[in-house]
Amino acid sequence: MVFKRLLGSIGVGGPAVDTVLDPGPVLPGGSLTGEVRLKGGNADFDIEHITLELVARVEAETEGGEHEGAVAFERYVVAGGFRLAEGEERSIPFSVTLPWETPVTELYGQALGIALGVRTELGVTGAKDKGDLDPLAVGPLPAQEAILEAFGQLGFGFKSADLEYGHIGGTEQQLPFYQEIEITPSPQYTHAVDEIEVTFLAAPGGMEVIMEADKRGGLFSSGHDTLIRFTVTHDQVTRTDWNAEVDGWVRRLVEHRSAYGTHTSHGHGEGHGHQSGPGMGTVVAAGAAGLAVGVAGGVVAEVVDEVGDFFEGDEEGEEG
Repeated sequence: MVFKRLLGSIGVGGPAVDTVLDPGPVLPGGSLTGEVRLKGGNADFDIEHITLELVARVEAETEGGEHEGAVAFERYVVAGGFRLAEGEERSIPFSVTLPWETPVTELYGQALGIALGVRTELGVTGAKDKGDLDPLAVGPLPAQEAILEAFGQLGFGFKSADLEYGHIGGTEQQLPFYQEIEITPSPQYTHAVDEIEVTFLAAPGGMEVIMEADKRGGLFSSGHDTLIRFTVTHDQVTRTDWNAEVDGWVRRLVEHRSAYGTHTSHGHGEGHGHQSGPGMGTVVAAGAAGLAVGVAGGVVAEVVDEVGDFFEGDEEGEEG
């Protein structure tokens, strides 16, 4: 889908900008391509820079509770240092590389409720920068898709996904936030865990898979989390029995939780709590993914509105 939003002028009679992203989801570590289309105003203008910025809506845990806000996590200058003549139309193609840890926004064509965007800034000499924010669709890497598919084949269900601000201790995490994919347990594990949260930290050579088991406490015990991590390479995708691999991971996670009990720390960054909640996450239909998902009609609509508000609200903030 091509996203087009023609912006108004920068000042009276200034140039306008329209950023068009090439259709289809991009993969983490892949190339984001498109073009920035400019239309000159009623005079010549000097264009200082055209900058693309990747932004995400992220949840943050503080002493005052849970908060949401936009976080910029990558920035690219794609052009600048030229004069745009009066009424001139110019198209500037671009190709930039996404960070490997870029969150996944859709799985098997179904939106996960994650809000990512590409903000375009047009810097004009003597005028205020003007911005445009377009939705960014990101699909899973083959290894990510294979692992999630295995969960589905094993009877686990997709619950929700969100972005959490903070750092997972002991990992090579690069971005200031990480994605959590919350999965409900298969029947054989419902006695042991209430949900499993999966985080992928991809890199050029492979990927860290962090799994956390959350179990509410009973009458005589407190609830607790357990976290373990695994490493896979990208070339393992076609030569691994992922159902057996993932089942082994879950067994180790459950055994680890049983062995360490309430004394186990989830190992997240300093000052960062870890809780599941509604936030950006939602229940979505995963279709061919094979994930056993419960779909509540109103929930999907709420998240669509929530993601839409992210873009509308951001533009209003810039214009204000």
